[in-house]
Amino acid sequence: MKTSRRCRALLSVGLNLLALLLSSTAFATAYWCQGTQRVPKPSCSKERRHHCIDYGANDTDPSKVHYSWETGDDRFLFRRFHAGIWYSCEENIHSAGEKCRSFIDLAPASERGVLWLSVVSEVLYIMLLVVGFSLMCLELFHSSNVIDGLKLNAFAAVFTVLSGLLGMVAHMMYTQVFQITVSLGPEDWRPHTWDYGWSFCMAWGSFTCCMAASVTTLNSYTKTVIEFRHKRKLFEQGLREEQAFLDQEAFHYFQDRSVQSISSSVDLYPGHSNTHGSAYSSGRGKIHAPSTSVDMADNADSLGEEQC
Repeated sequence: MKTSRRCRALLSVGLNLLALLLSSTAFATAYWCQGTQRVPKPSCSKERRHHCIDYGANDTDPSKVHYSWETGDDRFLFRRFHAGIWYSCEENIHSAGEKCRSFIDLAPASERGVLWLSVVSEVLYIMLLVVGFSLMCLELFHSSNVIDGLKLNAFAAVFTVLSGLLGMVAHMMYTQVFQITVSLGPEDWRPHTWDYGWSFCMAWGSFTCCMAASVTTLNSYTKTVIEFRHKRKLFEQGLREEQAFLDQEAFHYFQDRSVQSISSSVDLYPGHSNTHGSAYSSGRGKIHAPSTSVDMADNADSLGEEQC
């Protein structure tokens, strides 16, 4: 039982640690959502020779795009972007690298309160994961008493379940805010196409590991309690059977002792018993043994009196 409890505790600690790492990474990165934005192509210059529009038709360089109003050539390009809880980054079309700005400033004013609530829930989610992980480690490495271990196990399960619920609420609120920002956000930021990124997958993977850790911890607590109750029931049953056996043995012992004492007392006073027996017999038969001989006349007189 001790080995199985330790294996379950190790599994819970591993799942909780994985959930903590995934949630921290997702919270710090900006790849919750990613996609493309449609922006006008810039004018060609000496520094930029590709993906640009040259409105003059004198240059015959094939790398330049000569826009024709008559043919209606496409004058837009699609730049990549990715966004997280804290900031959003877009590909810089004028130079190499990326340009980042705060996602909180991009969100509509009516949704910023929900976004801040999502941030607070995400922080609490990570903090409760840390608390649950600490309690699990304390129960695993520093708890020699089984009762104290069960108490730590129960508190760790409660904190882990609460953290999982907060994480789920935080992820759903961020998804809602992002979808509203796509529709009502600044025009120069609105995505043309978008999808969820690897940070978003890590966030929900962290939630999955967190709930798995809580279920494992609750299962360990429940199974340990059931095992102790079963052992206690077996112990009480064995104790009752042993008590009944001892009572039966004591009864037979004292019964044998009483029989032996009675028989020994009978053997110890045999003359006394015979005397009482003779007296009893003489008393019942009314026969009195004379100490001297009597003659026949006296005997006849006595018999006559008895007959009368």
